[in-house]
Formats: sequence, C-alpha cells, structure tokens
Amino acid sequence: MRWRRDVREHPFVTDAVIAAVLYALMLSTPVMAPHRAASLSADYVVTGAVVCGALAFRRRWPLPVLLVTVAGALVRTVLERSGAAGSPFLVATSLAVFTFALTSRRSAGLAGGAITALVLFCADGLWVPGSWWDAGNVGVLAWTGLALAAGDALRNRRAYIAAAEERTRRAEEAREQEAGRRVIEERLRIARELHDVVAHHIAVIQVQAGVAAHMLHSQPTTAEGAIGHVRLAAGEVLEELGALLGVLRESGDEIPGSGAPPEPTPSLSRLDALVRSFSGAGLFVDSVSSGHPRALPAAVDLAAYRLVQESLTNAHKHGGDRAQVTLTFHPQQLAVEVRNGPPLGVSQSTAPAGTGHGLLGMRERVLAVGGSLRAGPTPEGGFRVLALLPTPETDPAAQR
Repeated sequence: MRWRRDVREHPFVTDAVIAAVLYALMLSTPVMAPHRAASLSADYVVTGAVVCGALAFRRRWPLPVLLVTVAGALVRTVLERSGAAGSPFLVATSLAVFTFALTSRRSAGLAGGAITALVLFCADGLWVPGSWWDAGNVGVLAWTGLALAAGDALRNRRAYIAAAEERTRRAEEAREQEAGRRVIEERLRIARELHDVVAHHIAVIQVQAGVAAHMLHSQPTTAEGAIGHVRLAAGEVLEELGALLGVLRESGDEIPGSGAPPEPTPSLSRLDALVRSFSGAGLFVDSVSSGHPRALPAAVDLAAYRLVQESLTNAHKHGGDRAQVTLTFHPQQLAVEVRNGPPLGVSQSTAPAGTGHGLLGMRERVLAVGGSLRAGPTPEGGFRVLALLPTPETDPAAQR
C-alpha cells in the first residue's frame, strides 16, 4: 500500500507525528478528568514535551530515548504520587521499549525491557499509596512485557526474512556460478572435440596436398591419388563436423537435409576405419588387440578412440611413416598404447615441434574418466603414449 511505502521512506516524519499525537493525549488527559485538573502543571507540560520530543528520534537513538522516557515516567510518579498504569507516559515508555527490543540484540533488548519494567514497578510500589501488587502496578508489568514481546517477535521476523533473502541470493549466485562453470566445461569439451576431429583430417590434407604439389609434373598418377586422399579427408571432416554440431542440437532434432538424427559418438568399433584412413595417407599402422574385448562405458570408449586418433595424427603430422596401436583388455582396465617409429630421413632433433595442445587434450580426457596417461620419447627415437582407462566388468545385457 502507498501509506506503508511512505512510512518506510519517511520514518522520522512518521515518528514525529506519533509523538505529536501522544503529546496531545498527555495534555488532554488531565483536562478530561476534572478531579485531577491540578495535575496539568508546568512541570507536567515540560516533562511531557521532553518525553514526546525524544520519541521522534526513537529509531535513531533507541537506548537514549528509552532512558528519557523512563526518567519522565519516574518524574511524573514521584512528583504527583500517581501510578504510571494507564497514563500516556507509560504508553511512551512502552513504545520506547518496543523500539529498543526491535533494533537491539535479543539479549540487550530483553535486559532493557526487564530493567524498565522493574524500575517502573518499584517506583509505583515506593511512591504510590497502596499495595505493591495493585492492579496499577501489575498493569505496568503487563504494558512493558507486551511491548517487549512485540518488539522481540518483530525483530525475529525481520531477521528470519533477511536470512531467507540472503539464502535465496546465495542460492541464485551459486546457480549462476554453476551455470557458468558448466558453460566453460562445455566449451572445453567442444574445443577438444573440434581439435580431435579437425586436426587429424587437416594433417592428412596438408601432407597429401604437399605430395600432390611435388608430384604434379613428374608423377601425375601419384599426384592424382594424393588429391583423391585430400578430397576423401575433406569429406570425412565435414561429415564429422556435421555430426558434432548435430549433438549440440536439442534432443530429437535432425540434421538438416539428412532426415536422420546425428551419428553416434565415435568409439573403438570404428578403429579399423580410422587405421585405414591413416594407411591411405601414408602412415602404416599395425593394430593389435589382446585380452577379452567387451562393451565399454561410453565415456571410456570415446576417450580411447580419441586417444588413438590424436596419437596417430601427431605421428603422421611430425613425419612418421609407421605406428603400432595395442589394445589390452584387463579385468578392470583397458591399456591403450600407441608407438611410432622415428621419421625416415629425419633426426629426432630436427623433427618439427608441436604446441603440446594434443597431449594436454589427451591427458584431460583420460583424467576425466579416472585413468592415467604416460607419454614421452622412446630410446629408438620414436614416441610412446600409454593410457590406462578404468573398465569394470559389466553385464553385456545391461550395457544394451
């Protein structure tokens, strides 16, 4: 509502209006009780003005305002020998107790309210004729206790709302951070996939294009074969890029113009085709498998395929002419080893150096599935990559 917004935006004006209304009530109370008309004295008017004036600053200085209102109630009780119960001074004191309990720590608020109630109760018992447990004295305890309870309850409610809002804000920040982390991970995954898909075929294209350019005039038949390999590698890279981009589409979408969903993720079942592609490009690959082949988890299968592809790509890119791929199926792990010999006519010191991104990508893939990777040169001058991938034995029927 509009008035609630105005109260929140102008708290000092609101408190000043409340103080003015309460002061008017103080001045009218003796007039409305003719038998107590003498109580409308100068000290009564001045004390009421001080107490109500202090209430205008109750939100800014709650403890000083509480002390002023208690002092005013005590002055009125001592000078007029009249109980505080039902008087505007007790209303002012209760309002100050409510504000102090609302704005202070719970222990301080409870202590301040209890001391205020005790002081007013003792003042009425000492200076007002009658029993300590008259209705007026008990009323003082009831008024201050009610104000204290209301202030403490409202403070607890505000603290609960603030805590809930803070939890909501932190949860939103956590969701945003998690979303950002997932975006970064997805970008890295896509970057690795693009590197694995493109690097191999581009290396083949580069080598075969160089062969074609060198043999174009002297051996046109050889040059024509090299151009055919370039065309084949270009077609394969376009096909794999289309499949990779298709995976990024929503579930159930089809690749435009194909009428079929994206191709399945590359796996070791396509290892023979991968080896043939390198053999056609001039890298003679010997593939060996031992142990008991079985269905592998999708992540491990993909990691093993990409590991072989990247290793053979590096061997071919750096001038190698032969390599060996060995797959060893152990009961709880798969060992993938790729060895390549030194390039013919090229010493190890003069072989082209790489950027290291390929090895970094392989290491990340292997670590992502809980495996380990070792890579380095061999004494013969070649290079060896060995990865151990965890493959717990599972029921083939469950794999399907």
